Amino acid sequence: MGKKVTSIELPRHARAAIDALERSGFEAWCVGGFVRDALMGRNGGDIDIATSAPWQEAKLAFEAAGFRVHETGTKHGTITAIIGEEPIEATTYRVDGPYTDGRHPDSVTFVQSIAADLDRRDFTMNAIAYHPVRGLLDPHDGRADIDAGIIRAVGNPERRFSEDALRIMRACRFASQLGFSIEDDTMRGMEYCTPLLASVAKERITKELQGFVCGSAIHDALMACNRILAFFMPEITAMQGFDQKTPYHQYDVLEHTAYVMQNTPPYPLVRWAALFHDMGKPQAFFTDDEGVGHFYGHAKLSIELAKPVLKELAFPPSFSSDVLLLVRYHDDVIEPTPKAVKRMLRRLDGRIDLFRAMCDLKRGDSLAQAPKCRKRVAVADELDRILDQIIEAQEAFSLRDLAIGGTDLIELGVAQGPEIGQLLDRALEAVIDERVENDRDHLLAFVRKQWR
Repeated sequence: MGKKVTSIELPRHARAAIDALERSGFEAWCVGGFVRDALMGRNGGDIDIATSAPWQEAKLAFEAAGFRVHETGTKHGTITAIIGEEPIEATTYRVDGPYTDGRHPDSVTFVQSIAADLDRRDFTMNAIAYHPVRGLLDPHDGRADIDAGIIRAVGNPERRFSEDALRIMRACRFASQLGFSIEDDTMRGMEYCTPLLASVAKERITKELQGFVCGSAIHDALMACNRILAFFMPEITAMQGFDQKTPYHQYDVLEHTAYVMQNTPPYPLVRWAALFHDMGKPQAFFTDDEGVGHFYGHAKLSIELAKPVLKELAFPPSFSSDVLLLVRYHDDVIEPTPKAVKRMLRRLDGRIDLFRAMCDLKRGDSLAQAPKCRKRVAVADELDRILDQIIEAQEAFSLRDLAIGGTDLIELGVAQGPEIGQLLDRALEAVIDERVENDRDHLLAFVRKQWR
């Protein structure tokens, strides 16, 4: 975990919030993710304050100090103060009533004890309070769990996850982002309560999954949390332990996938494509007479398995389409030549960003295969370099790069309709293959021969 942090430097606006509340006779502590991150030596994000002040009194205290206040969640005792330009949430100490919907408490009871407030929180690492004078308050030994890299539920895990099933996905995300392991009883509680995720809004789950797939420790997190993810994509179960029986692979399909994700840059497009790219392998698998495994057509099967998952998670259609394109072409051999690069760019509708992502995926795929396959990383690097040359030379690789367009063909006498697109496609193919120059006169002459 690196050097142990022994004190926390609160930002000026956090000190100002605590001072304003305490000048009015109330108690206030900094709580939540900021404290956790500070103890890890990480830059903290938003500041959350827990206070003994009822929200109405907290509002008066902040306004007396000259801060703007918004009533953002008064039902649960929360207001937001704007100090300078910085927002700070302040919430009255509370304990939660039953969670009938598995997401929000039916009622809250406001209390005067910070310890009782910490008892209701999700994980020990998030159940630590800090005061600039009184120091740390850590009734659940969250600091020890942070130092040990452990995610542990506060109290009874099944109760915590039954209260709010989204906490299951938060644990998975924290494991991926922080590189922490999930304590055994906590994991058992997560798995037992996984069906409760059906009642959680999809956009909340998708947000947690985005953080999960883009985490810096995604390999270990996916291997640990695969039974949770199987709730959304059951094919993961078939991937685990599936021996590929090929000299090109040293891991089963799931662990290969986990290593591909680990070895790709942490942005959503390539990480989701990496997660799905080999999902169809168990269905496509067969062995030849020598017992060697093959997976012909697995990319197409992977696409069919990925489609409903992307739809269920309510991703934008454009994002889903991009992910599926990468899955479709991830296994295609692209020779490191300008012609081959431009042909692939054409298939990708001229999308440079998709080609870059394809190279990232191919690098990650190669690094996750048998050692002898890792030389393919150099091929992906060369593809990137050739793309740079193509862009610099302003060479044509999409219809919009052609020196002619539909209007030119109509002026030539071609009737409006699908034939225009077909002729332009042939012209682009000829330019990419270097049979015709990307010049208006040359291209029109080429089209005349194709058309007549």
